[in-house]
Amino acid sequence: MEGKSPQIRTALPGPEAQKLLALDHKFVSPSYAREYPLVAKRGEGMLVEDVDGNTFLDFSAGIAVVSTGHCHPAVVQAIQRQAGTLIHMSGTDFYYPLLAAVAEKMAEIAPGNFPKRVYFGNSGTEAIEAAMKLARYHTKRERIIAFFGCFHGRTCGSLSLTASKPVQRAGFGPLLSGVAHAPFAYPYRCPCGCKAVDCERACTCADFIENVLFKTTSPPQEVAAIFVEPVQGEGGYIVPPIRFLRRLREIADRHGILLVFDEIQCGMGRTGKMWACDHFGVAPDILVAAKGIASGMPLGVTVARADIMDWAPGAHASTFGGNPLACAAALETIRLIEEQYAVNAERMGKYLMQRLAGFTQKHPMVGDVRGLGLMVGIELVKDQVAREPDGEFRNRVVRSAFEKGLLVLGCGESTVRLMPPLIVQPEHVDFAVDVLDRSLTELENGVHRAGSI
Repeated sequence: MEGKSPQIRTALPGPEAQKLLALDHKFVSPSYAREYPLVAKRGEGMLVEDVDGNTFLDFSAGIAVVSTGHCHPAVVQAIQRQAGTLIHMSGTDFYYPLLAAVAEKMAEIAPGNFPKRVYFGNSGTEAIEAAMKLARYHTKRERIIAFFGCFHGRTCGSLSLTASKPVQRAGFGPLLSGVAHAPFAYPYRCPCGCKAVDCERACTCADFIENVLFKTTSPPQEVAAIFVEPVQGEGGYIVPPIRFLRRLREIADRHGILLVFDEIQCGMGRTGKMWACDHFGVAPDILVAAKGIASGMPLGVTVARADIMDWAPGAHASTFGGNPLACAAALETIRLIEEQYAVNAERMGKYLMQRLAGFTQKHPMVGDVRGLGLMVGIELVKDQVAREPDGEFRNRVVRSAFEKGLLVLGCGESTVRLMPPLIVQPEHVDFAVDVLDRSLTELENGVHRAGSI
């Protein structure tokens, strides 16, 4: 792309973008939530160009999907080679080498020192559905426990677990019965009442499962699985205390319950390790991955202990899951992440946090900066003492960044999430932080002036 840096040439949206927006508004489902009018034409590395020739630095990565950047040459070549050989051969009914190769690789890199088997779908929500069905099938139990703030998908089964935003569930009931929710350990605003400095040592959120759920609505002998994001994504980029996941492992083992880690957003090198759970020293019985696994090709995988994945032929399958193009992209993506990009995510994540270190002192509406690797959240609040979330201000910051050439998205009630491709370099971090710094300063000053009139 010309200039290799963000350049805003027109008012946003530009004239060509406005034409596409009118077409989209007429024919596309209104259920999609667009935070700003980006009409993408092409992408290269860290940059996205719109239909009017404006270029943006992408710190959203297609919602943590293009882990190797836009159109990485090695991934493109792998897809092109495969497209000239075999585009589709359903793994539901037939065999092909790439499906077995990706399964072998996923079993190798997934956490846990035990034999594993792999199921293939097309997306994260499909992989969650597979994990739910497998947990019930294997344990012969019905109930499932998830967490407030979690996001596991939008199909009816995964939506029954999701507890992120009311709009995602409203109007779709009744959902699956037998699902209960527990508080997720959130050091900045702990639902158990812990102070942030004490949360790592004394947080009791995990104990809510035994102390409340098991004694009221969810008899442990009827619970098939506990589903949890090791780092909560849509809920606000929340990193729980190490003790939280370890206690969940203990509780699951004590009651014969399967522990399922949803690493759809936090996995595939994003946190600086291949899996977010690697930071906590805990392995799940079932691991779910998607998003960044194939650099934008549709793929979701459910990896389980081999003794758990014991369902019969025909019990569950997918026509397109693990199609040859997605598998080719996944093998190349995994290679690149293993060889260089997980390490880069760790290094650049540390640099990003260093650049953001003074934001809570400099900006009165920044309540918290948190994250692991290249999964970083900036939580905006109305007041740093009361810590009341300010979602409206967050949305204005996101839009202001877009107008300055930076693509970011929100999550949780009031958090700006930074999730660039894992190829990001220091100059990209500097640009992003400088844009956010300016946006925050301009908007905070505007808020102050408005309040003083």
